[in-house]
Amino acid sequence: CGGGGGGAHRGSAGGDARCAAYGGEHPMRSAQDTRQAASEIVADLRRILAARGRSIRIMEVCGTHTHEIFRLGIRKLLSPYMELVSGPGCPVCVTPVAFIDEALWLAQERGVTVCTFGDLLRVPGSSETLSDARARGADVRVVYSPYDAYEYAAANKDKEVAFLAVGFETTTPGACIAVAAAASASLTNFSLLTANKTMPQAYEAMRGSCDAFLYPGHVHAVSGTAVCEDLARHGMSGVVAGFTAAELITALAFIVKKTQEGKPYFVNCYPRIVRPEGSPNGRAIVERIMEPCDSQWRGLGIIAQSGMKLKKPFIDFDSRVKYSMPLIEGKENHSCRCGDVLQGKCMPTECPVFGKGCTPEHPVGACMVSGEGTCAAFYRYGGI
Repeated sequence: CGGGGGGAHRGSAGGDARCAAYGGEHPMRSAQDTRQAASEIVADLRRILAARGRSIRIMEVCGTHTHEIFRLGIRKLLSPYMELVSGPGCPVCVTPVAFIDEALWLAQERGVTVCTFGDLLRVPGSSETLSDARARGADVRVVYSPYDAYEYAAANKDKEVAFLAVGFETTTPGACIAVAAAASASLTNFSLLTANKTMPQAYEAMRGSCDAFLYPGHVHAVSGTAVCEDLARHGMSGVVAGFTAAELITALAFIVKKTQEGKPYFVNCYPRIVRPEGSPNGRAIVERIMEPCDSQWRGLGIIAQSGMKLKKPFIDFDSRVKYSMPLIEGKENHSCRCGDVLQGKCMPTECPVFGKGCTPEHPVGACMVSGEGTCAAFYRYGGI
């Protein structure tokens, strides 16, 4: 990473010295050299942070970052000088209880075959999970992509099929491709139950919660970096990060380095994947099929224009419209502090049911279920 000017810096190909002075891995660098460079950077960071007198608070806005930071031991390496908190970056975790209740209604009241990613199976609704419903005979199937659900519907035209469309900018194009295929094939037994969300409004909702954001690389590979650059111009700092040890250490080093300068900043520390323009093709299919709408986020409430819904020409593929779904309001389990965890207001270990009534085997909240959930990471790796 490097280059750029003003408050918003764009990453470029790195050099060789010390991960290009916090600038990424050199293509000819050996694994041993990379480890040595990373160790030297960590030592630098500890020295700078200790002299600073107070910790830097960084919010990871990606569940995969949370788990990798734990798995690699980065939290412990930089504690207590760096406070790493998790934000609303796990799509399953921020999906509200009402969405699970809606999916259950489709399966149980309308006899619809519900296709879903596996993480959603055990997320508690108001009274039960999709896994519970399946055990009692509901047709709930795990798929690996929205297109799998479309193909199942195309091969089983005697069945009504709904895909649970959950995710951020990364997965929304896939759901749109499935709808476009269904429309092209004049398929009438396929629909989406949408809970797609976009990150820019969530970043704004979390304004003031941290010194800097660790932005999700997957999201910005699709959406590009313009929103991050704009946030930097309006006082919100952050870096886009990759997922290897060297990439994460480099991103955190940039946060420390730029924070010392005392001005808002943005740096793209994942330039090999994230480009300023993102994925034009991915954005184009979404713009063709969907449009923004208000959306409910677990813990954050309704955030204006932060969701995506099907446009009018594709409304026949909207499960809520197609099946005349009534308004369903979910009931949260008030003993669970999942919503506070998603806002960085508390650590999972501060939740009264963490590790007691709530475990990966018997989750009370979505943050313990998902493979990207913060509570699951704390439970698996032991949090500080």
